Amino acid sequence: MPSPTPPDLQIKPRQPAFTLAQPWSRHWHGGNAFKSHFFDAMSLLFPDGERFFIDSVRHYRDQVTDPQLQKQIGGFIGQEAHHSREHDRYSLALRQCGYDLDYLERRLKRRLAFVRKHLPPKVHLASTVAVEHFTAIMADAILKNPQWLAGADPDMAKLWRWHALEESEHKAVAFDLYQQVYGSPWLRRRAMLHSTLYFTLDTFKGLVHMLKRDGLLWNWRIWRDGLGWLWGSRGILRPLVRAYLDFYKADFHPWQHDNLQLILDYRREFDISAEAR
Repeated sequence: MPSPTPPDLQIKPRQPAFTLAQPWSRHWHGGNAFKSHFFDAMSLLFPDGERFFIDSVRHYRDQVTDPQLQKQIGGFIGQEAHHSREHDRYSLALRQCGYDLDYLERRLKRRLAFVRKHLPPKVHLASTVAVEHFTAIMADAILKNPQWLAGADPDMAKLWRWHALEESEHKAVAFDLYQQVYGSPWLRRRAMLHSTLYFTLDTFKGLVHMLKRDGLLWNWRIWRDGLGWLWGSRGILRPLVRAYLDFYKADFHPWQHDNLQLILDYRREFDISAEAR
């Protein structure tokens, strides 16, 4: 059965110019510590994670005979490399504010090292497929719902929109590759369960650490409002549950969540600005 990925989908790396404010604003998301550190905690996972994704896809690249998928893999690798670089810069700004990123990154680095050493490449790719689904549904929500970043520093909001756009563009590349070289629904479901656990724990750990360094860890209003923003009746994560669960269906494909028009709309922001430079 052919992949539902749009056959003429172009995936190209972009290198927009981002200016991180100096001095860095700890609470860049409208002065809200919880919102800012929720995004910060996710960001610090990306540099090592995306290098792992690149390696997991590159391992199987020579088995791909479809020229369109080959081109999309090249775009995926280029985009993820740029994401890793920009989030490294983001992490440097967090370090300069006194957050202990060595402490926060240690568990992720050890876990990735264990996976690389002891688990087969098909598990690496299945894990990539799982986390790419996480990032795809969150990216889609960021693009569909500008209120996610309402009030944020304009450059930080632009960085997250850029990342969301490219995650949406390449959301099926690792999946299509996985289907070609292995395809087991059981393995990708297991990978998603593990990825959900670790993504949640790592993000929560980062959020707690940064709030503690800010002296806000035990401020109950911060947690009341923050958890309401995430999971309340209008919480940003609640609408994502159904899209997340779709991943466990045997016949799931990322492009069943068709947001191609949204991608085309947001491309104008970055592609036109790139041509103007």
